[in-house]
Amino acid sequence: MRNPFFATPASASASAPTAVVGGRLAALGRFCFRHRRWVLGLWAVVLVVGVLIGGRVFEGSVAGASSASAEADRGSAVVAAADPAKGTVTAVVDGRPVDDPAVKAAVEKATAEIAALPGVSSALDAYGSGPAPAALRSADGTASLVTVRMADTASTAQTDAVTERLGALNGAGGAHVTVGGDLVLQQEVKQQTEKDTRFGEMVTLPLTLIVMVLVFGGLAAASLPVIGAVASVGGALLAMFGFSRIMDIDTSVLPIATVLGLGLSIDYALLMVNRFREERGHGADIAAAVERTAATAGRTVAFSGLTVAVALSGLFVFTSPVLGAVAAAGVSVVVIAVAAALTLIPALLGFAGARIKTPAAPVADEGFFSRTVRRVRKRAVAVTLASVALLMAAGAPFLHADMRSSGAAVLPASSAGRQVAEAIDQRFPQASAAPITVVVEGGASVAQAYADDVVAKLPGVSGVRAVSPVGDAVSTIDVLVHGDPQGGQAKQVVEELRADRGGLTTYVTGGAASVVDFQDELLSRGPWALGLVAVGTLVLLFLMTGSVVMPVKALLMNLLSLGASLGALTLVFQDGWFSGLLGFSPTGGLETFIPVLVFAFAFGLSMDYEVFLLARIRELTLRGHDCVRAVELGVQRSGRIITSAALLMVIVFAGFALGDMLMVKQMGIALAVAVAVDATLVRCLLVPAAMSLFGEFNWWAPGPLRRLHRRFGLSEHVDLPEIEPAVLPVPRAGTGPESVGSDGVGVEAVGVGVGSESAGSAVVGSGGGAAGGGVPKGLVGSAQPA
Repeated sequence: MRNPFFATPASASASAPTAVVGGRLAALGRFCFRHRRWVLGLWAVVLVVGVLIGGRVFEGSVAGASSASAEADRGSAVVAAADPAKGTVTAVVDGRPVDDPAVKAAVEKATAEIAALPGVSSALDAYGSGPAPAALRSADGTASLVTVRMADTASTAQTDAVTERLGALNGAGGAHVTVGGDLVLQQEVKQQTEKDTRFGEMVTLPLTLIVMVLVFGGLAAASLPVIGAVASVGGALLAMFGFSRIMDIDTSVLPIATVLGLGLSIDYALLMVNRFREERGHGADIAAAVERTAATAGRTVAFSGLTVAVALSGLFVFTSPVLGAVAAAGVSVVVIAVAAALTLIPALLGFAGARIKTPAAPVADEGFFSRTVRRVRKRAVAVTLASVALLMAAGAPFLHADMRSSGAAVLPASSAGRQVAEAIDQRFPQASAAPITVVVEGGASVAQAYADDVVAKLPGVSGVRAVSPVGDAVSTIDVLVHGDPQGGQAKQVVEELRADRGGLTTYVTGGAASVVDFQDELLSRGPWALGLVAVGTLVLLFLMTGSVVMPVKALLMNLLSLGASLGALTLVFQDGWFSGLLGFSPTGGLETFIPVLVFAFAFGLSMDYEVFLLARIRELTLRGHDCVRAVELGVQRSGRIITSAALLMVIVFAGFALGDMLMVKQMGIALAVAVAVDATLVRCLLVPAAMSLFGEFNWWAPGPLRRLHRRFGLSEHVDLPEIEPAVLPVPRAGTGPESVGSDGVGVEAVGVGVGSESAGSAVVGSGGGAAGGGVPKGLVGSAQPA
């Protein structure tokens, strides 16, 4: 039985054949339309395989990938080489006195059994003698720790066995047991990230479908972007699985790449379907509409994807594995989203095109957006100054942003791993991780002398724990600092320790040192990354517009929009605005790499909408409109689709921000704000105001560059052949008003002519013609793309 959604009624080809459109994208659209079953089958395979390996992508990710170039990570590697261990599993035994006989007996028995398990390097509780067991007792004597170190060769199953045995202590002697430790924490990060990603997809896809039904006025057109987005996610999972085989993919990369893929796929498919409806409204049959859509909107999609990829490529400049993984995954996701829009959507349009509601007329040249542009133009200077001032004020909070590594705080408060980490910090100060650790290549006596002569005497140091030998030739020194463990004082101590190494080979590690390393990398490599993105963006926009003014103006506006997003990020996640509403506890700063990712992603998405708008304005300019009229018509014709795309993107980002992982929340909120600001304040007010001020100077370029653009420039404008007018079925004589041909047969022919401003009108021909045949003699129709 045929699916009515994909059925093609007999009347679907009522429009007459249209001349073939030239160009590779048009050819690709024709190919995918003609071979739509094969194209759909290929994407179905991609989706199924992507879903099947989706879980393995999360399993193969790394929670906190390290960098070989950062000193803090090099120090950790030295310690791991001297005393290889996979990590620790730690249990907090709480609620009863530590020396309660029943509790003591249960804990000692569990510790002995765990020490004998395979994969366990050591197991320690609070009931032995010496300083180590004493550190495992809380100051009030009501809680203790059981710490198990797993060997580097320990399997996941062996770690799970230890976790299960510690969990079995719960209730022994009336005590409450919570199991955590860094191995448990890493596993919970992976599980929570996967959960938040799935939750984001389940929330956003139904909401986007509802919004698109309202935008297109029908389920058929609304379904295609959702189908394209789902297929793109399958492709993205495949790509990230491939990358995870050759490089460390940080767990936090997965939801970031997923949200980007969803947003771009929906945006691009929305643009393609909207253009298809326009071409159908101009009189093209389904095949011709698909072809013309691929030639016009397909170019915008390809160009937009290129600009987003350039923005993400700036992350390759950094040595941080997290940023490198985001760049690799992000660029691949962009490529997949573009591929889905250029191949899958034309194929789906071939199946469902007849069910997509055709607009009665092209987008009107007068409406809300054109009136807004005229009002803005009358007050261009005031609007420009007010918009810039508002965006700068919104970005000002970022000037006092503080970077930090949140550790266990990235997980929700209900997480067992976070609860154990917080309990250790608050109740077991001698067992908690020190803010700064100095790794010394040398014996314990050498390290102790360095600790006494240099470390303890530094201002800002509140204390030094006993030196811990790690193997025969490596020792560690735990350094305590006054105030915030990752605050300015701690960072200053890190710098001083690195400046005075006492003639030894040392590595300064710990949370504060990791933050300092990342900030140093931003200062050293950030300008190069920014320069790469700026130059790439300027070149691409010049190739599209032929202007040097428009790319510079677009770059400055995008930076203003980006500043507003980072300011909102600081107010919410550092200063705590709306933290109760969003369900998280502020950590006093922003996760170190989040602002960099927000910059790359938000900048790319802003350029996405810039391309959407400039493509239409440039197309209208090439048709002979002056700059003022081109801006009016461009905003009017693209404003609705840009606003709809932005709304859908905000829904996607907000859906992911509802998750519990702090990093995912930060990315979701920041990108939602960036898109909302860019699609409203920037595109509807600031861009028209600035273009009105510049006038025809918007398109200025020096003579040599103009000649270069004529030779190598990229253009959204496509010379489309005229659409032949449709011939409606011939009614029977005497059944209604009709024109009577010379052969005595009633003929009613409707020609659709579409110029650059409005739709054409019906034309009545008087020549003879058979029903469903060619165009009657004397009938003239013309069309150009809108």
